[in-house]
Amino acid sequence: MPHSNSPDASIPDFTTDVVVVGAGPAGLFQLFQLGLQGLACHAIEALPHPGGQCSQLYADKPIYDIPALLRVTGHELSEQLHQQLAPFAIHWHWGQTLEAIEEDGAGHWLVHTSQGHAIACKAVVLALGVGAFVARKPKLEHLDALLAEGRQAFLQSHDRQAAVAGQQVVVFGGDEAAVAKVIELAQSGAALAPARVSLLHRRDVFKADETALAQLNALREQGRIHVEIGQLQALNLHRETALQSLHILSPDGQSQTVPADVLLVYQGISPKLGALADWQLALEAKHILVNPATQATNRPGIYAVGDIASYPGKRKLIASAFHEAIMAAFAIAEQLQGKSPLTLYTTTHTVLLERLGQEPVAKA
Repeated sequence: MPHSNSPDASIPDFTTDVVVVGAGPAGLFQLFQLGLQGLACHAIEALPHPGGQCSQLYADKPIYDIPALLRVTGHELSEQLHQQLAPFAIHWHWGQTLEAIEEDGAGHWLVHTSQGHAIACKAVVLALGVGAFVARKPKLEHLDALLAEGRQAFLQSHDRQAAVAGQQVVVFGGDEAAVAKVIELAQSGAALAPARVSLLHRRDVFKADETALAQLNALREQGRIHVEIGQLQALNLHRETALQSLHILSPDGQSQTVPADVLLVYQGISPKLGALADWQLALEAKHILVNPATQATNRPGIYAVGDIASYPGKRKLIASAFHEAIMAAFAIAEQLQGKSPLTLYTTTHTVLLERLGQEPVAKA
C-alpha cells in the first residue's frame, strides 16, 4: 500500500510483505511461489520489461533443458513466466535498480530504488543473476536530456515505446542487437514504417550471424537501410530542444550530417552488481552465500536465488533456480507466519485454486 511522499527517506512510499529484486526467470518464478503463499510483493527490475539475462543474452536462442518444454527461447520463457503471474497483484518497479537496503529498527527492511522510492518490507529476495543489465551510452551533450524526455532518444532494451512511424530513425551500433533492430525497422508494416532507417557504426563491419548479415545487405541494396560509417561527434538540436540530425566524422576525416528524428542507442548491455558489497552480505567471488535449505543469507530476512546465490554443489541452471525459489518461498512464509507452512497442491487445494483464480475440478 502506498504512503504519502515525504522528504524523510526513512518514511516508506510503500509497504509490502516481500520485495523481489530482479525479473529474470528466477525472480519471476519467485514471485509466483510467493503468490501461492498468499504474500504481497513488489518487484524491482532494471530493464523496462521482464526477462533479465534471458531476454538480453539469448532472447531468440533455443533452450532445451526446461522441464516439459521441448524447446523455448529466452524471450518465450520470460513471457510465459510473466503471464503466469497474472492472478497476483504485484507492484512493479520497471527501469529501476536497488540502491540500498537498511534495517528499519523493527526487524523489517527498507529498500531504496534508483528512482527514490522507499519500500518497507518483511523480507527481501535478491534474484540478481549476474547483475542488473544496464545499457551503455556514449558521452554526448544533450543525450541525457533527450533520454529523460523519452521522445527522441532511447537506450537499448528501453525503446519498445519509441514512436518511429514516419520518422527518420538512426540505430547507433554494430552488434547483433543493432543489426536485428535495424532489420526489424526496415521490415515494419506500412502503418509503422519509419520514413528513413539508418545504421550508424564506426566501421563497415557488423557482428551478427550469416542470416542477419545477408538480410542487412539485401535491405541495404534495396535502399531500405542506409548505412552510415563514422564516429558520432554530436547531436544537432533545433532550437536546443528537438533532435534534428547527427554530426559524424567519417573514416577519412570528413564531417557529415545524418538526418535523425529518433536515435536508438545500441552500444551494448553490461551487467552491474551495483552496491552489493555495501549490504553486509557474506560473499564469495561476487556471489551471495546462502543456506540451500532456505536460500537465507547471513542477514535474517534477506534471501538470494538464481545465479547470484552460492552454496556447496550449486549448479547455475534455470531449473535449479526454480527449486531455489520454492525453498525461499516456504522459508519466507515460515518467517512471516511463525510456523512451517503446509505443502499444498494446486491440483486440489481450494485456497491455492482461489489464489490462482481457478475453479476446483468437480469430482466424477
